[in-house]
Amino acid sequence: MQKKTIAVLFGGCSTEYEVSLQSAASVIDHLDKAKYELVLIGITREGAWLRYHGDPEEIRRDRWHQHPGCIPAFLPPSRETGGIVELVGTEYRLTPVDVVFPVLHGKNGEDGTLQGLLELSGIPFVGCGTLSSALCMDKEVASKLVKAAGVEVAGSVTVLAGDDLYAAAKSAETLGYPVYVKPAKSGSSFGITKAYDRLALMDGIREALQHDDKVVVEQNIAGFEVGCAVLGHREPFIGEIDEIELQGEFFDYTEKYQLISSKIHLPARISEETANRVKETARRIYRTLGCRGLARVDMFITEGERIVFNEVNTMPGFTAASRYPNMMRASHLPYPDLMDRLIQLAEAMEVVR
Repeated sequence: MQKKTIAVLFGGCSTEYEVSLQSAASVIDHLDKAKYELVLIGITREGAWLRYHGDPEEIRRDRWHQHPGCIPAFLPPSRETGGIVELVGTEYRLTPVDVVFPVLHGKNGEDGTLQGLLELSGIPFVGCGTLSSALCMDKEVASKLVKAAGVEVAGSVTVLAGDDLYAAAKSAETLGYPVYVKPAKSGSSFGITKAYDRLALMDGIREALQHDDKVVVEQNIAGFEVGCAVLGHREPFIGEIDEIELQGEFFDYTEKYQLISSKIHLPARISEETANRVKETARRIYRTLGCRGLARVDMFITEGERIVFNEVNTMPGFTAASRYPNMMRASHLPYPDLMDRLIQLAEAMEVVR
């Protein structure tokens, strides 16, 4: 059987650069080398694209870009190319690629920018397309669309860079304290604060504006968070539901990746009837936002067992210990098989286009 050539992209100009390195190294470890020829393309924090020939462990340690074998490489938008172009000495060399696996999180990787380039190139790729990636990344826009589809969302107020801060805080106070202050287009809880008074609210808006030019001030939902790992296109498969048990204020960056005081319950401690409602809601959200391939849909369950939308991650964390692979593993889809399925879905989507 002829091997497929898979280009794995990692790194990127994003606050989630480090998260991408951990996810990508795990993906590389679990892709079956008997089936796939891997082309590793790292993107530095500064935006340089480099072909990498070293070990995944050096990616985890963020030493990959120091490898002496790294050479400049890029993905041309021309459909005639069909692969990665590398600068070898003074000559350009083309490496044809069957599928691109973009393991990037946050801005410039998960927000539609990279997906637009991939769609122009005509190379099949894992994950959501340009529009759905952009929609899911913007918390304000995603929330409005999901609400229009009949799913309950938290009350919120949007603040733009340049708005009068005092007036914005006064408007947001109508939501009632505490409130969450979030950059509209950011991930891994970067720039998020929980405010209990006007001073903290204004400070939180200033902090969030350091990460994005749009901020969402969101009503606190009394309840707990659950997640759904969704896999597929028009009729997606939904894995086992997990539940976050918080000890602190919210699931911040440290808790997400170290679980110092929080716990993840898999399966979630909910009834079968509630689980079915959660899965059906996740399916509706996934389709409303035009997702394909994969995504993790996060929701809250209130004390009265209402389901409230939180957000969608179109490229969730992908280490072997991350929530998405764990939910799929609990649904009898091991990590290597999950990699195969994602590549098959990418190829199937290209046929649909």
